This record gives sequence, structure tokens and C-alpha cells, in this order.
Amino acid sequence: MLKIRKVMLVLGMLMSPLAPSAAQVSIGIGTPHVSIGINLPVYPQLVRVPGYPVYYAPGLNANYFFYDGLYWVFHGDNWYASSWYNGPWSFVDSYAVPAYILRIPVRYYRQPPSYFRGWRADAPPHWQENWGRDWEQRRNGWDKWDRRAAPAAAPLPGYQRQYSRDQYPRQMERQRELQQDRYRYQPRDPVVQQHYQERYQRQDQDRRRDQQNRGRDQDQRQDRGRNR
Repeated sequence: MLKIRKVMLVLGMLMSPLAPSAAQVSIGIGTPHVSIGINLPVYPQLVRVPGYPVYYAPGLNANYFFYDGLYWVFHGDNWYASSWYNGPWSFVDSYAVPAYILRIPVRYYRQPPSYFRGWRADAPPHWQENWGRDWEQRRNGWDKWDRRAAPAAAPLPGYQRQYSRDQYPRQMERQRELQQDRYRYQPRDPVVQQHYQERYQRQDQDRRRDQQNRGRDQDQRQDRGRNR
């Protein structure tokens, strides 16, 4: 029984969103297909945050944003990102969240956590109080920027409006094809660039593995046919 309890404890740690394996991701992009409780039937209304290269969704009961070609959600004290408005979502480590996402003023969080209370609405959240001294040291200067030098906001991928609930492409490979064909924007932020790179590499690896498996299955069927 003691051995079984130890195994269950290890499994629970690995499945936890705060597991050490997730916290040690080099650039902060985690495994896709994370369920964060967001299920949008249609493309959301997105409004520019004044003075920021960021959009927010005033009509959603969620902390939902768009920046540099990706959708961003703050949920359960974690950040997630996706290239499509309804996921799949990838975990983003707190050390790798882009500075302009961290700088979004408190008032644009439609479902702020309780610890936001008392903070200035026109200023960003006090992330250093939430994530600790190590985070503050590694992300030093995140809240200091020249507003006159802020980059232009990325164009919204409006082509996704035509893909509502039933038409939404769930396969990541199909999402990639549509995006490459319909959305030519090139991200500037290193974290966003890494998201695309890792996601496409993962898709290519999955495709090669599927092809290998199909080829192996076909060879086995041919061998069985010859041995009859």
C-alpha cells in the first residue's frame, strides 16, 4: 500500500499545472492541448488597450488578450497562449511572459483574482508580490518602458471570424495551414517566435511519427499476407 501511495503522489505532481517539469521549461512554452475552461462559440470582440500594442476582450468573463499574433489568457495564476482564438492553449512560464503582457493595466482584467484588489486600476499588477523575489530579479525592469517607443499593435487575424463553433479547426495542422495562407504577420517578440517554432516542430514530429507508424503497419500487413 505504501508503494502504491508513493506512485499516486508522483503521478499527482506530474499532472499538476505547477509541477516542477512545467516550471523548468527553457522558454516557457508548455505542452499544448491544455484545458483552461474557455470555450468560445464565436470569435470574440477585441478592443485595443489605449497606448499598448495589446487588445482585450471586454465582453468575456475572462482575462483574455491578444498580442503580437497570439491570444493570451491569465487563468488560475498562470498564463496561456494560442495562435487561434479558442485554443488549443499552451502554458507559458511566468519567467517568459512578454513584458507588454505583464504591463497591461489592472482595469483590463475582466476576471481579476482577489489579490488584485487595492491596486491602481491604471497600473499593471504587482507581479513581483505574486511570483516572488527570484522572479523580480530575473525580470527586473519589466515595468519600465518608453511609451513613445512602443511597437505598433499586430493586426488581428480577422479571417478566424468565419470559423465559429462547428467550423472551428481542431487539428493543429489545419490551423497552421489556414494561418500560413491567411495571416502573413511575422511576430517580433522572442517568446511568440519560440511559440510558433516549437509548435510547428512538434507538428512536424507528430506527422513523421504517424507516417512511420502507417508504414510499419502496412509492412506488417504485407508480411502477414505473404505468410498465409
